Amino acid sequence: PPEPRRAGGAAMAAAAGEGSGAGDGDGDVPAATRLQAYAWCREFLAGSWKLIGPEEFGIGLVSGGLSNLLFKCALPEHILSVGDEPRQVLLRVYGAILQPGPGSCSVSLAGLPGGLWGCHCPCPQGVDSLVLESVMFAILAERALGPRLYGVFPQGRLEQYIPSRRLRTEDLRDPDISKEIAVKMSRFHGMVMPFNKEPKWLFGTMEWYLEQISELTFPEEAQLKKFNHLKTYNLQEEMKSLRALLEATPSPVVFCHNDVQEGNILLLAGHEDSSDKLMLIDFEYSSYNYRGFDIGNHFCEWVYNYTHDSWPFFKASPENYPSRQQQLHFIRHYLSEDSERRGDTTHEEQARIEEEMLTEINRFALASHFFWGLWSILQAKISTIKFGYL
Repeated sequence: PPEPRRAGGAAMAAAAGEGSGAGDGDGDVPAATRLQAYAWCREFLAGSWKLIGPEEFGIGLVSGGLSNLLFKCALPEHILSVGDEPRQVLLRVYGAILQPGPGSCSVSLAGLPGGLWGCHCPCPQGVDSLVLESVMFAILAERALGPRLYGVFPQGRLEQYIPSRRLRTEDLRDPDISKEIAVKMSRFHGMVMPFNKEPKWLFGTMEWYLEQISELTFPEEAQLKKFNHLKTYNLQEEMKSLRALLEATPSPVVFCHNDVQEGNILLLAGHEDSSDKLMLIDFEYSSYNYRGFDIGNHFCEWVYNYTHDSWPFFKASPENYPSRQQQLHFIRHYLSEDSERRGDTTHEEQARIEEEMLTEINRFALASHFFWGLWSILQAKISTIKFGYL
């Protein structure tokens, strides 16, 4: 889907994302924000960061994503490092998590915490879900699968700043990039993580979305008309038939990213010609889930460009869904990375596995459409972002 939006009014309510060279100025950063960021960097990074005053502290808003506020913080050039402290970091300040009221559970309508907790609805207390997200972030960093974590606190965290750009939709079709995404996803799936390993996230989250949708109404006539039309499809029955199909479709339960779209993959500056030029980011949806969903969801993302500059601010090109050969290219590199865990296979076994995976992935791609479709109905109600959710 488009970048997840955390609902509600945040202490600072704009959006940003990683990039090289962005965020060098600090003209747009309020004085109170600047002082708080300075204090966090001083306390968590130590070294040279403790030697500078607030007036020497470099901070700028980074442009890009829509989940949280992101700032680039930097030491001034004339200050020498005293150890191995980073000279620049990314400060992530969390958006507010929707809190329905006293005594009820806090939820993010992005649905992010459900998988980590392993509950049937994505609704643990907001602070606790962020603790789990930080645990995951730290583990991925230690395994070189994500940016390093330098500090974590209730309002946000300090991360490695990575000069880079996010991939574009058309990049996903590049055979070299597709190969590396397959390899990275296979490594991700091979991890053992300290989270609930029952695959409850997918249908648990969709059931919760459906429950919320059943109570929705829209004040605008145009939105209400579209919403009522969607309801004529009998979404409960659709999910029932989807569940029956997927229960009859073998798919290993692995630790999934669940949102491998172009905006969540960085192309590392200076590594463009390397075989290790990509990094997955934004793990808010990650959980134990069916392998087929992660790959099928990624294939669906080949179709959607979220940088379209006029309404509805995305463009769907169904003809860009990967062909059989493009899917096999991805599957073969995914399996080659997995070969150490699987052992040697004969040519016939390899061909059978590939055919089974093609079926598995394209059936689970249906779940991707349904999942993000439900998510989008809810976003149409609660998001303040100008986007054609319905």
